[in-house]
Amino acid sequence: MTEDGQPYLLWRPIERKCLSILQRTKTGETLLQIHAFMLRNAVETNIHVLTKFITTSAYLARIAFAFEPLAIVRHARQMFDNRPHKDDTFLCNSMIKAHADMRQFSDSLTLYKDLRRDTGFRPDNFTFTALAKSCGLSMAIWEGLEMHNHVVKIGFREDLYVSTAFVDMYAKFGELNMARKLFDEMTERSLVSWTALICGYVRSGDMVSARALFDQMHVKDSAAYNAMLDGYVKVGDMDSAQSLFDEMPDRNVISWTSMIYGYCNCGDVLSARSLFDSMPKKNLFSWNAMIGGYSQNRQPHEALRLFNVMQSSTSFEPDKVTTVSVLPAIADLGALELGGWVHQFACRKKIDRESNVSTALVDMYAKCGEILKARSVFDSMPKKEQTSWNALINGFAVNGCAEEALKAFLEMQSAGVKPNDITMIGVLSACNHGGLIEEGKRWFKAMCDFGLTPKIEHYGCLIDLLGRAGHLEEADELIKSMPYEANGIILSSFLSACAYCKDVKRAQKVLNEAHNIEPWNDGNYVILRNLYAVEKRWRDVEEMKQLMRRNGAKKEAGSSAIEIESRVSEFIAGSREHPQWDSIQSVLGQLLIHMRDKGFRHKLGIQ
Repeated sequence: MTEDGQPYLLWRPIERKCLSILQRTKTGETLLQIHAFMLRNAVETNIHVLTKFITTSAYLARIAFAFEPLAIVRHARQMFDNRPHKDDTFLCNSMIKAHADMRQFSDSLTLYKDLRRDTGFRPDNFTFTALAKSCGLSMAIWEGLEMHNHVVKIGFREDLYVSTAFVDMYAKFGELNMARKLFDEMTERSLVSWTALICGYVRSGDMVSARALFDQMHVKDSAAYNAMLDGYVKVGDMDSAQSLFDEMPDRNVISWTSMIYGYCNCGDVLSARSLFDSMPKKNLFSWNAMIGGYSQNRQPHEALRLFNVMQSSTSFEPDKVTTVSVLPAIADLGALELGGWVHQFACRKKIDRESNVSTALVDMYAKCGEILKARSVFDSMPKKEQTSWNALINGFAVNGCAEEALKAFLEMQSAGVKPNDITMIGVLSACNHGGLIEEGKRWFKAMCDFGLTPKIEHYGCLIDLLGRAGHLEEADELIKSMPYEANGIILSSFLSACAYCKDVKRAQKVLNEAHNIEPWNDGNYVILRNLYAVEKRWRDVEEMKQLMRRNGAKKEAGSSAIEIESRVSEFIAGSREHPQWDSIQSVLGQLLIHMRDKGFRHKLGIQ
């Protein structure tokens, strides 16, 4: 019987129609129309229709293209709260799960407590499965212990689904001993139970325990294999990952993509690309992993080439991950026109306000020299995070806008955003570019006030600042007193400063130290060789050339890139491999003749 005293089977035609419409509903707007229809016809009193309305609301809120998903769930909750009697377990579970699925974990836990206190609600195994998920994902440890206590008292301790959910919860808490104890006490275990505990070990970095448990499984599914692959990838053990991958009887897109991520993170882009090309089926995550891998490993040409292939040969549309992956490659090449297209695309897809996308756009425009556009994108961001401020400060720094960088740094502090190591590198770099010695010293010392310990990169910035200003003695003392061994970058920087100040003796000493660290670095030898040439010490110049030959140091070929009609062409000194080499040479020859003719006419005073 219903609360109105009517048998459940005797539904009015209008109620059946409403349920049928709900089953076909695809948008939030239609949902509101159905609610109005329910109110006009007093259908909301039917508990099954109301439950269907809540589950449909939860589904629509979860799908990617839902408009105002939280508003949909709030609306469903209002309908739930307006019902005078809330004893039905399925109805209450539907509302608790709707909150949990939308990551409104505190709402789901609070609702459960309110229902237990104020109504005759009797929870079942599905109730505790949803609540354990809420506790685990929100790290609500005390609430999780309370829920576990309720499970024991009410009598769901032996339930497979509830036990598995609490194993997963404790694993997410990092309480692996408790998770293992629960797992060992289970009279029945599913594949999900095994995988939940394996994921806990993987998350903690204990791959030995994870592998031991994995090997005990009599039957393994792709989820268990993928959990182990993910663990090996995260600890950088690609040999074990590859071995396990080769053993897999059924590899899915997740398996392949995990391996691609792993190889890219280890710098082995060739192996990653080989796997990518071998994939029987690719999804957008696979493309994003490979494009991002190229960008991450400083292969911007390959990143853009693959991005173009994805657009021209697949039906996948770039998402915010694609955008964030490809923008660093665009920034490295200075491909401003293509960067502008990506920005317009992000605006059309309404992802330009996403924090990570906006930050990548700020970084791209700054590195392409469009610092005003970078500032404009930054100013339009609805929420400015630490990484966003860092991108702006570093952008001002690399464009030589020292005062603007420091001003942005002060704005960052006023906004209550705490600086980190990357922020301070940007600040010190700005001082370096602007020759602001005292400012640089002041902010270097102020790092302790921000709770930051200067790293070798920060020392390097300050040493470079002092060296460029000609304060060689002070820079030398800082190198000796810092709590790190000077690396090749610092020594090369200081060597350049010595050469600029024509301090030959100090430059020779620095080169000897740099030689012990990077004997192959041609730049160091060239700096001292050029200094000898300025001082007309030709014998030393020849000795330096011989030393370069003995140590195998070769001058790295210079390169440049230019973007024309959204295509980037790279030119390497001494190389003739460009596909339009003959045409370029022909045009250059004509220009040379034209320039010579102009020069000859100028000498003769001919217009």
